[in-house]
Amino acid sequence: MGAAVTEAMEPPSGGKEEKLGGGEKSVGGERKKEVAMVDSSPGETKVSRLQTQHPVAPIHVAPHPAATAATASAGFQPAPTPPQVVSLASLNSRAYTNRISLLLFVFHLLVAAAAVCFFCYKGVQGLLDFGSPRARRERHVLKFWIPPIEGASVLSIILAFVWQKTVRLYPTVMVHIILWASFFATMAAGILLLCFSLPATDGLGVALIAFSIGAGLYTCWVTRRVAFTGKIFAQALKPVAKFPDVNGPAYLMMGVGFLWILVWCFSIIGALNFYYPPLTILALVLSLAWTAEVMRNVANLTVSRVIALYYLRGMQSNTQFSFQRATTINLGSACLGSLFVPSIEALRIIARGLNLLEGEDEFLFSCAHCCLRVMESVFRYGNSWAFVHIAAYGKGFVEASMSTWGLFERNKMEELVDSDITSAVCFLTGVTSGALSLIFAASWTFSSHKHYTATVSLLAFFVGYLMTRIGMALPHACVACYYVCYAENPTSRLFDSTIPERLNQIDREGNVATPRFPRRPPTA
Repeated sequence: MGAAVTEAMEPPSGGKEEKLGGGEKSVGGERKKEVAMVDSSPGETKVSRLQTQHPVAPIHVAPHPAATAATASAGFQPAPTPPQVVSLASLNSRAYTNRISLLLFVFHLLVAAAAVCFFCYKGVQGLLDFGSPRARRERHVLKFWIPPIEGASVLSIILAFVWQKTVRLYPTVMVHIILWASFFATMAAGILLLCFSLPATDGLGVALIAFSIGAGLYTCWVTRRVAFTGKIFAQALKPVAKFPDVNGPAYLMMGVGFLWILVWCFSIIGALNFYYPPLTILALVLSLAWTAEVMRNVANLTVSRVIALYYLRGMQSNTQFSFQRATTINLGSACLGSLFVPSIEALRIIARGLNLLEGEDEFLFSCAHCCLRVMESVFRYGNSWAFVHIAAYGKGFVEASMSTWGLFERNKMEELVDSDITSAVCFLTGVTSGALSLIFAASWTFSSHKHYTATVSLLAFFVGYLMTRIGMALPHACVACYYVCYAENPTSRLFDSTIPERLNQIDREGNVATPRFPRRPPTA
């Protein structure tokens, strides 16, 4: 049998016990069961009684080393430790997060769907009312207002696919291209609107030119961070190749958003003949903005779960299951984050602007410090990094925001993530697509019916921006997972030296372009 049998004649000690008749025996700290087979013959019964009265040391069986290795590998599996059991169980949390936000969004969606259907019905009813002034006006809108918007929607979804694909293939180069493309595209759109010489288009043109100047200054300002951002994009997008279907949810959300926008645009015809048309159309625009942002965050949560579980557990997560969780269990957090994250980003831009302008003016100095302290509190309880822990652990939006920011503070990464410009790059990508859609729709409308140019231009910009932001959810989620998962497990072999080298560089230089915390006065 490949095993050697040795007999050790030792007196029984406290560490060794032996029992007959199916009892337990403890040998070297291990308890084993032993069954004694007693024959009915008298001679052997005496022998067994003598062995009972005078117990002998047990027989130790020393198996062959090869047999030991084979047995251990085949039959022995170490029991998981309690912390691992809790951590792995939390990955499949079944509790719905932020239920109030979920109910509010579902109620809003039902109301919005009913309103869109009602306005579409009113629009069709007006078109069928031949000979009335209302029918002539609606046919006019249908002929000259709807086609440029629908064309801009088609262009926007094409641009969304192109941006995402090129960022995945050439991340380092695309960071430079996106930053400068936003400057040139918005400048061209503003100049075009000014050339139309219409009061409404002149106002939009001035606003776009002002934004273009700001985008150009921002591009020059973050020049030193562009190389690191390109490197982060390249490293964060590497795991996408291991999951060929991870693009599916983003593409699905873009398709659903495109169809919803087509129907939504047609409902504007009916809204023009409803009570208080400006307020009605404004409500429809706000509804579209929230719905599109939720779609973007659903794609964000799906990608975040797939990539985060790869980084944290080395798991090949199912994209379809992750998408199912994002649209059911975690949908409430996506709805709440869709309301607050854009507002938080706007406050962040204002705080950074005041921080740059504070100078020696006491009022601006006080405002800057007040805004920075507000941002410190806001970022702790609500930030875009929260979607990683929402997707991975099923936490609520506020809890996930606190946990992710706590990880950054524990690893002294606040300055690093605060100076990150990946969210700005994704935002400017949407702005660029919006400007290109505006140029396309405004040129078409001005050549056919110039009085609709301003409204068509504004709506085309809005649609182009929303569609591209949905498409850019994948690279944005990958970068967020890279930062958060590194902060959770910096020693993982899946991460290279990109972040440690950047942290060391920040420590050596001692400066961050946009500090989030109030500056401390120099000590004497």
